[in-house]
Amino acid sequence: MHDLVVVGAGPYGLSIASHAAAAGLDIRVLGRPMASWRDHMPEGMFLKSEPWSSNLSDPGQRHTLAAYCAPRGLRAEHASPLPIRTFSDYGMWFADQLQPRVEEVTVTHVARTDGGFSVTTAEEGTIRARSVVLAIGVMPFVNRPGPLRKLPPQLASHSSDHGDLSGFLGLDVTVVGAGQAALETAALLAEAGARPQILARAERINWNTLPQPLRRPPLASLREPHSGLGTGWSTWAWSELPWAVRRLPSTLRVRIADSALGPAGAWWLRDRVEGVVPAFLCRSIVSAEAAGGGVRLRVAGPDGTRRTMETGHVVAATGFVPELDRLAMLSPSLRAGIRTTPGSGAPWLGSAFESSVPGLFFAGLLSAPSFGPAMRFVHGATFTAGRLVRGVRRHLDAVRPAAGGAALSAPGANTAAGLTAGRSDGERVAPPRDESAPSHRSPARHGEAGSAVDGCEDSRPVG
Repeated sequence: MHDLVVVGAGPYGLSIASHAAAAGLDIRVLGRPMASWRDHMPEGMFLKSEPWSSNLSDPGQRHTLAAYCAPRGLRAEHASPLPIRTFSDYGMWFADQLQPRVEEVTVTHVARTDGGFSVTTAEEGTIRARSVVLAIGVMPFVNRPGPLRKLPPQLASHSSDHGDLSGFLGLDVTVVGAGQAALETAALLAEAGARPQILARAERINWNTLPQPLRRPPLASLREPHSGLGTGWSTWAWSELPWAVRRLPSTLRVRIADSALGPAGAWWLRDRVEGVVPAFLCRSIVSAEAAGGGVRLRVAGPDGTRRTMETGHVVAATGFVPELDRLAMLSPSLRAGIRTTPGSGAPWLGSAFESSVPGLFFAGLLSAPSFGPAMRFVHGATFTAGRLVRGVRRHLDAVRPAAGGAALSAPGANTAAGLTAGRSDGERVAPPRDESAPSHRSPARHGEAGSAVDGCEDSRPVG
């Protein structure tokens, strides 16, 4: 029986695997490396986050984005947008450093068994482990506006469905949303020869400004400190103090995760959208039906007036819904035992990302209602990886025989296990506390950029 199975090989899964291997754990890592970034983002997209805050995490902090880019003559500089292709290549390079290697298999079932868990794959049968981390990214949680769900995929899709936009050449395309994914998809469609338009409930499109220099006068830095998610004190708190966010009342945490860092376009994208792509704001979709080879939309304006719009295709850039019930891989009995965060369909998580089922951990988007909006970005992987692996080790100490558990007490027990072991994040781990009874209320809906109910939210993978 293995110590740990990591399900998922995106930025969170790879970072956790790096810390677990360096801690000497017997691990398996299952999934397609960087799948969301490689398969669900069209050529020409750029990373919205700053390169210096987009590192995957290894304990020695040696395998950074800058360390990958420098010898290859690539730029990874503040206020210089980085191509998504470069970032996904960086993730693949990071994965290549891991021992054991990532296994490209499809996990179909996770269940609880005596002494741990069984993880079943389509290719290799069942693997047994004492603990499991689900770092499965965002694709299981795609959110489509209700009126579009009955339309066939050739007429209505989600922005994450497209790794290539060339098939829309010459077609009228309506992009639903006002966040980065909607705006960048619209720009790329226009540049690919399509005729896009933007439809959003928002009153206006928000644009981020050019990032402030990293080196500033002390007073300016004090007024608006830099953080991995931007400048300003509230942003700094969400970015740098996820452990403190978790101590807030659950209703407040969910609201913060749902609304902080709301929909906005990157500063470098503005000239490619304004004056290029028509935008119809303060409008929501009432109904949608196939008509004449395209889609007929009934749209409500700010005064309630309804009008009809004809379009060849609708792309919903409407984010992701982090709820456990969308994880078909969980056995019904295992799912029934997982407590949820009140006001959300996401799991309740202790201070080390462990769910109410001992030995079952969650990372990434599903942890945002517990630890805040940093978990929607690559930046959150560093906080997550070290803390979560320490939680796994505590769990193993509790369930393994005393002789076996003793070997886990020394950090970095196996520095030859892959990426180099190093310092921990230095934060004291508070014991889990009981917050409230399990909740099965409707989940808050969010993705990269705030609330999305039938409408306008960002939909690119976390990061």
